Amino acid sequence: MKIFRIAGHGVMLGLVLIAGCATQAPKQEAAPVQKPAAAAKYAVIPKGKDNDLKLYYTDGRIVKGAPALERMQQDAKVILWLAGNQFFAMDDVVHAFQRKNPGVEVGLITLPPGLILNAIQAGGWTYEGRSYPGLPDVYASVNLGHLKTLKKAGLMDRYAVYMHNELEIMVAKGNPKGIHGIKDLVRPGVRTSMPNPVNEGIMQFYGRKVLERHGIWNQISAGKECFSCQTTSNNWFTAVHHRETPDRIRDGTSDAGFVWKTETQEAVRIGASVEGVVLPLQDSLRNEVAYAIGALTNSPRGAMAARYLEFVRSPECQAAYAKYGFVNASADALRLKPIPD
Repeated sequence: MKIFRIAGHGVMLGLVLIAGCATQAPKQEAAPVQKPAAAAKYAVIPKGKDNDLKLYYTDGRIVKGAPALERMQQDAKVILWLAGNQFFAMDDVVHAFQRKNPGVEVGLITLPPGLILNAIQAGGWTYEGRSYPGLPDVYASVNLGHLKTLKKAGLMDRYAVYMHNELEIMVAKGNPKGIHGIKDLVRPGVRTSMPNPVNEGIMQFYGRKVLERHGIWNQISAGKECFSCQTTSNNWFTAVHHRETPDRIRDGTSDAGFVWKTETQEAVRIGASVEGVVLPLQDSLRNEVAYAIGALTNSPRGAMAARYLEFVRSPECQAAYAKYGFVNASADALRLKPIPD
């Protein structure tokens, strides 16, 4: 079994090239040509994630996948890299933003927030073997810790909490395995599909804490921290849980898995034969789950980034998210404030 890990990379990769120009080569020899950064230097988007990569044009077109990545940095007036579990709400959210801001093309990536953080640190993405350098204007995660990392790097200084969510367990319709709580996840014969602890915020900041409190984290993980990997005969760690877990339950390769409550609602809405097991407050963490958003300080589209942050506080934006089951943030939480140390 291969265990994959994601290593962080500095955003200032270009400094290496600048330093290399300090000494001239002898006249009889041509100076060595620096090759572009290898694809491995960038954060890798898992295959088949076209629906998480979008470019919204003002004429109504939505370009997806590699073509969206190809044009995003040039064509978009504002670029959003957001925690992926809100992907199903984003068409409505972006269209509401465009109605308030006519003529603004919007680039959007919705992937696990830890993976997005790696891409910001690395300076871009690799998808389907090609590299796409560039940074977002706005970043959002399911935990303030990721934004604190950007603050330490001098890349972000203010944030707001713009909505809330809660954990639940997704199971097949009718709950054939009789799963009613956390301890049922490690019963013999129950196969789980769990968000990975490497870059999926739902597990990094919330799910793991719940599993550890119930004393079953090691039974699930077998001491492994990986993604797209089988940790035990009964557990699979996903790369993008909100798309994989419903598919694995549908295909009969998993019986249950942690998801956000909104993700179960969306899966049911589009016809998936699944349902959610509601958890008690101490396991759902409803009072703790907060989505934090901020603009990068070095954004070349700073004015439009500020306009987007103003938009997330609007009734139109909050209503667009509430339509899909997200819990609106309070007026105080929506106010921009300094990121704490």
